[in-house]
Amino acid sequence: MKIRHATPADADAIADLATQLGYPSSPEEAEARLRDLATRPETAVLVAESANGVAVGWIQVVGAYRVDSEPYAEIAALVVDAAHRGGGIGAELVAAADDWAVRHGFRTLRVRSNVVRERTHAFYERLGFARTKSQVVFARPAGR
Repeated sequence: MKIRHATPADADAIADLATQLGYPSSPEEAEARLRDLATRPETAVLVAESANGVAVGWIQVVGAYRVDSEPYAEIAALVVDAAHRGGGIGAELVAAADDWAVRHGFRTLRVRSNVVRERTHAFYERLGFARTKSQVVFARPAGR
């Protein structure tokens, strides 16, 4: 498995995988977002590429800068194609995100996960992540 930076050519696979994760996306939306993110040095989208050159998983890691804490890197999203789960691809992607974090000077790597994703929680705990808090997320349209 090869881990590399995502490109706009990965938009179809990234959109499909985002949809599998529960966030329906079109290839056009994914391509536009990838182009935008490529201009932002505080984030990286990495893909796991199969031997035939298809992206079968991806991870986004971002730098987070808060006034109340040390800067940290955060996994914003991680998904592996359902047909490829359980083979270590997710762990490879997390390792690549961790490497990105270290190279960018972050001492902590965080991840948030929906409370219903119990298998995902066990995955992160196996990789050495510890639960630090539970929270509720609120959202509303900006400019309202």
